[in-house]
Amino acid sequence: MHYIEDESGNVDTEQVGKWVDAVLSYLEEDGDFSLHFISDEEMRTLNREYRGKDEPTDILTFAINDGEEFPSFEGEEKELGDVFISIDSMHRNADSLSVDRNEELRRLLVHGILHLRGMDHESNDFSTEPMLIEQERIMKELGFLSQ
Repeated sequence: MHYIEDESGNVDTEQVGKWVDAVLSYLEEDGDFSLHFISDEEMRTLNREYRGKDEPTDILTFAINDGEEFPSFEGEEKELGDVFISIDSMHRNADSLSVDRNEELRRLLVHGILHLRGMDHESNDFSTEPMLIEQERIMKELGFLSQ
């Protein structure tokens, strides 16, 4: 079960749910998490409060385990955490990279789920960062790249 909240009213949450399910199935992950679509203003507040950066970012992920296994009961989905995506930043990313906005949204979903699973990256170098290389491999494998 995944909780999806879209304060912007600009996201097809049913489609997003299908994409999330596809990623989790591909990764053989059965955890539960919350996904929030917010504005740059809200993202800037979160980024300032939790990372000390007074600027918006495209995605913030708060993993429950932060590298430690979080206990759950048998038969119960484990909690993974929360993902916040700025719709404004996602649109800017798509425009600057000349990719379809849905492709960029799928990329951020994969990115957030990888963070929830404990992966991290030091830079945004897609040619050297193992997490970003894995992200793009998953995008390709799931057919998430626009034609």
